[in-house]
Amino acid sequence: MTQEQKTEQEFRAALAVCRDLFVKKAHDYGTAWTILRLPSLTDQLYIKASRIRTIEQNGHSAIDEGINAEFIGIVNYAIMGVVLSKIEADDLRQGLNPIAVDRAIALYDESAEEALQLMLKKNHDYGEAWRGMRVSSYTDLILVKILRTKQIETLDGHTLVSEGVVANYMDMMNYAVFGLIRLGVGQN
Repeated sequence: MTQEQKTEQEFRAALAVCRDLFVKKAHDYGTAWTILRLPSLTDQLYIKASRIRTIEQNGHSAIDEGINAEFIGIVNYAIMGVVLSKIEADDLRQGLNPIAVDRAIALYDESAEEALQLMLKKNHDYGEAWRGMRVSSYTDLILVKILRTKQIETLDGHTLVSEGVVANYMDMMNYAVFGLIRLGVGQN
């Protein structure tokens, strides 16, 4: 198995853990999250990443959920952001009607696959550089992407050179999966 194949396998395994939680929460809560506006979702990402950074700096957490759970949350919220960007406003926000669970899961899978393909292309060009990074660097990069996203949202998407909100969500998701891989999530 090549290193690229190993990376794809590890990435898919970590994503499977995230997807499993997403599906279980969709069962328990439905798709209420689909009524969120993108800035609210970005704020949720900020909360998750800030908590990871606090735990990294303090060396422990006061509640019984550590960094892994927060990285999983970042993956799922980032994918939700991509999904929300795909849903037409008429489908979703008219009367605050969430979308069907099966549609949300299908869009989740589609968005996760798009992010995986993006990672594979970038990983090819960067030569597995992420493996030499510290997990705390993923946290910092996610926070930078969140702050960039907030600025793009403040500008109502009118940017001069930015890739846009969806590209930032994809990058956040990929950095969080790298963190999960480095922390052993999804590996036997």
